[in-house]
Amino acid sequence: MDGFDLAPLLTPDGWRLLESLPPYDPGQALALGESLRRDGHSPALVAAALTQQRLRQRAAAKFGPFAARMLFTPDALEQATRLAVSAHHASRYARAGSRCVADLGCGIGGDALALASLCPQVLAVERDEPTAALATVNLSPFPNAEVRCADALEVDLAAEGVDAVFADPARRSGGRRITDPECWSPPLGQVLGLREQVEALGVKVAPGIDHALLPADAHVQWVSVDGQVVEAGIWCGPLAPEGSGRSALVLHSGADGEPVAHTLTDPDCDNPTTPPVQLDPVAGPEDLEGFIHEPDGAAIRAGLVAHLAGRLGAVPVGHRIAYLTGSTPAGAEAAPFVRSWRLVEVLPLHLKALRSRVRNRGIGRLEIHARGVDVSPEALCASLRPQGDAGEVWLLTRIGPRGDGGRGRSPRGAVLVVEPAAPARSSESCSAHSSS
Repeated sequence: MDGFDLAPLLTPDGWRLLESLPPYDPGQALALGESLRRDGHSPALVAAALTQQRLRQRAAAKFGPFAARMLFTPDALEQATRLAVSAHHASRYARAGSRCVADLGCGIGGDALALASLCPQVLAVERDEPTAALATVNLSPFPNAEVRCADALEVDLAAEGVDAVFADPARRSGGRRITDPECWSPPLGQVLGLREQVEALGVKVAPGIDHALLPADAHVQWVSVDGQVVEAGIWCGPLAPEGSGRSALVLHSGADGEPVAHTLTDPDCDNPTTPPVQLDPVAGPEDLEGFIHEPDGAAIRAGLVAHLAGRLGAVPVGHRIAYLTGSTPAGAEAAPFVRSWRLVEVLPLHLKALRSRVRNRGIGRLEIHARGVDVSPEALCASLRPQGDAGEVWLLTRIGPRGDGGRGRSPRGAVLVVEPAAPARSSESCSAHSSS
């Protein structure tokens, strides 16, 4: 489905039909479609309306109540920024006093929606005409937002009175991710070059971007939502009040469903291109302590594992492995950035022995995590055929130094059998601050 398939909806009759539909129910979708066609609606309109009904239900996880008035395509929804994240983007512009923000490569308008909520004027630019049409519909409740179908780099920022820019280069082509930032559309180098015109520049980039490719004088923040790393953002000039460096923004759903934000910054890093510090691991399984800490993916991407280890009094379990071992669970201040487990047992990563364990203990529920081993948790779980009432949590990893003097041989994999650990009650110190 592309944007032109939505044309039947972009009429008064089409919009009324879409707004009249009940919440999406997959068990009733076929019958509803047949009923609408019997009522005289064209097959094209019915198909478009039912597709939007389904996509709006999916979009509620990203856009909350806004989703019920928006239009989507499957690809655009997949790539759109979550509202909880775009709200943090927009708050940077509001705090910087931005008056007119250009959202270059606005897609269906997810970030522009948040920007228009907090900033006086937004110019949303999208090169793809069908996508720009969707953005126009999605931003229609905001009279201070204008959508323009144009090439992002051809907009005369000065003539438009733009004093801040947000850019989201396209990082996919033909359904595939593009790993080279200079092959993005537009290329990252050209986007960063906009700083010569507008100092306040923010760029959404892939979370796996090489630190060496980052601008040394920017602040780069990696973002996770409920444990899933979703993006990194490069913030320049007045959009980076924390100064140059790296940080992790961790968003969790609170008890009331609203996102709770926690930010971790390494005070010793003032240049995001600096390679992350690598700590020496334990010598072997016998040196593992009573707790295993699993850092959030945003903290790992931001190169903050060593910083967390220092605050937790912990060390890596293996060479370049982001599992840490220490004598106590994480305290309340560090808890948002790590998941602490109590170590129960260490097992060799041998399939036959693991099958015997699952069978003999009646293990029917397995939660498997993996770092540093060429094993798929899903494939392993399927091959073990768990059955029974018991449950366990396994961390698959490597233990100890690289081995063989660093000539490439790695320690054999191991299975750490763990159980959740409650946060420590001590007032442990961590270089972090929280906000909601």
